[in-house]
Amino acid sequence: MLLGIAMLVHTLLSKIPTGVRRCSSTSGVSHCHAVLKWRFGWNVIAKYFTNQQILHGIVITLELTVLAMIIGIVLGVLVAVMRLSQNRLLSGTAWTYTWFFRGTPVYVQILFWGYITFLYPTFSIGVPFTNWDLVHFHAITVFTTFRAGLTALSLNEAAYMSEIARSGLISVDEGQVEAAKSLGMSRGKTLRLIVLPQAMRVIIPPTGNEVISMLKTTSLVVAISLTELLGAVTNIYSATFQIIPMLLVASLWYLGISTILSIGQFYIERYFAKGSLRSPPLTPIQRLRRDVQGIWSKMRTRRGAVATGAVP
Repeated sequence: MLLGIAMLVHTLLSKIPTGVRRCSSTSGVSHCHAVLKWRFGWNVIAKYFTNQQILHGIVITLELTVLAMIIGIVLGVLVAVMRLSQNRLLSGTAWTYTWFFRGTPVYVQILFWGYITFLYPTFSIGVPFTNWDLVHFHAITVFTTFRAGLTALSLNEAAYMSEIARSGLISVDEGQVEAAKSLGMSRGKTLRLIVLPQAMRVIIPPTGNEVISMLKTTSLVVAISLTELLGAVTNIYSATFQIIPMLLVASLWYLGISTILSIGQFYIERYFAKGSLRSPPLTPIQRLRRDVQGIWSKMRTRRGAVATGAVP
């Protein structure tokens, strides 16, 4: 185990020859040595890690993630409620929506919305069966690359969120709904005050996973020339040819943001688990405090035993 860790550290921090030799002369004596470079280009990573293009790409990535998740969650809950409706038209429409957007790759959906202007160059709103247009505009002014990517990500996410929300809604015992009906509560009020708060315990964990997944899925919008994090990295290594270091820059940023989101997910899950667990899971700080107290207690016990001669 230790040998494997040592080999990994050596690989990450090793240097390799560049094929160039550098010579210098000291007191008339020439000295030549091979020029080395970091195997993983850590100097290049440090140079571009906070580059202006990279930071702008991160902003676009976060905007896409937040907006796509908000739209996806709202639309997904709506589709889930429609899916559970007794109305065959509503449930059928919801099932068809979920079937289509989960059955086609998100990459294809991004390309479709990115190039939808070829299908509909212009949009117009007017009076049916007449030539009278009230509003007329070009599609390219509406479906910019950002809006096209956001539309594709939101619609795709809503299909998955609808299944997550539906699983949370059906996890609530039917007796809760029957009790609400006996109190004279309407269907909408029952859903808002009784069902959804209890379903959140089931909905939150997969939703947190979807947020982290969405963060990484935004990298696919580079296909329609939207310069988010991966797009910014691509532009830089296309000019500098530092492909591996720049990909590591993107990976480190994705890893760091995902870690922050994971911490937030832990605390949100812990909050909603209070009603179902007798003792909520300890936070990292609480675990550290418990471990330190345990070690300190053992040390005090051993010192006391040595002082009394119980331990030689």
